[in-house]
Amino acid sequence: MQRWRRFGYLLLLAIPVVFGILVLNFFLIHLAPGDPASVLAGEGGAATPEYMAALRAKFGLDRSLMEQFLTYIGNALRLDLGYSFRNDAPVAQLIFDRLGPTLLLMGTAFVAALTGGITLGLLAASARNKLRDAVISFLSLLCYATPGFWLGLMLIVVFAINLGWLPTSGLEDIGAFNEGWDRVWDIGRHLILPASTLAVFYLALYSRLMRASMLEQTGMDYVVTARAKGLSERGIVYGHIMRNAMLPVVTMAGLQAGNLIGGSVVVETVFGWPGIGTLAFNALQSRDLNLLLGIFFVSACLVVVINLLTDLMYITLDPRIQIR
Repeated sequence: MQRWRRFGYLLLLAIPVVFGILVLNFFLIHLAPGDPASVLAGEGGAATPEYMAALRAKFGLDRSLMEQFLTYIGNALRLDLGYSFRNDAPVAQLIFDRLGPTLLLMGTAFVAALTGGITLGLLAASARNKLRDAVISFLSLLCYATPGFWLGLMLIVVFAINLGWLPTSGLEDIGAFNEGWDRVWDIGRHLILPASTLAVFYLALYSRLMRASMLEQTGMDYVVTARAKGLSERGIVYGHIMRNAMLPVVTMAGLQAGNLIGGSVVVETVFGWPGIGTLAFNALQSRDLNLLLGIFFVSACLVVVINLLTDLMYITLDPRIQIR
């Protein structure tokens, strides 16, 4: 019960954060050059002053910036994200249709990076200055320095084109009309390469952080005391050191949530993954401001929720931490 009260307290703190993001996104988007009317007029091949004025009136761009802002805030408070004239559909519907694949990609990459990073960091720290430590540290450094888009392209060349083991792009084989577990297997095969590409950088980061944190905790007084009491080395590592060593890793994982969403834009573009990353890229190219603002709003909410869950995990790992 106390944990949920703390969750409610953190949720109240998140409300002004989300509102500030709404305001910041609106003015940053409208400071950018270009508008939807000029893009649509250029695509239609008719850029007469009358046609441009009609498009601006249709999008509401002929009103003052403050009027547009107040309308945007009022709609956002009613959870109305507006209408995408470029896609001729409500923004909420467009985002909802793409949110599932993005959450699947992000969740898989996040879990793989966190569990893999903690495991590799633990294995490296338990064999300090030995061959296993050197191999894991070298591979972590290599993965940390490898650009995500290059890694994605190389994975496509090796595993999709040369070996033919995995598909190159998309969420599933649309023409196969798979159902049930066949569809789950099909989506899983399509997920392996993009999730691996997105997870590798963070896996390397968490493994290096976990190794350093494990080595730091090993020299603490409470570990010496535990050994003096006769506890087994396995019990000390898994019952005391690992629990405290995970705190900075969990903190970093929460802070990296925003970067994970940003990284998914690149990965979704490389693999043709139908998520909100590719939707944001297309919206940016077509100056679809309502859709961009909606995607930024949903992304900000995702980051806030992930950080709330991180705070709860932090409290679970160390109950001495109090939220005031």
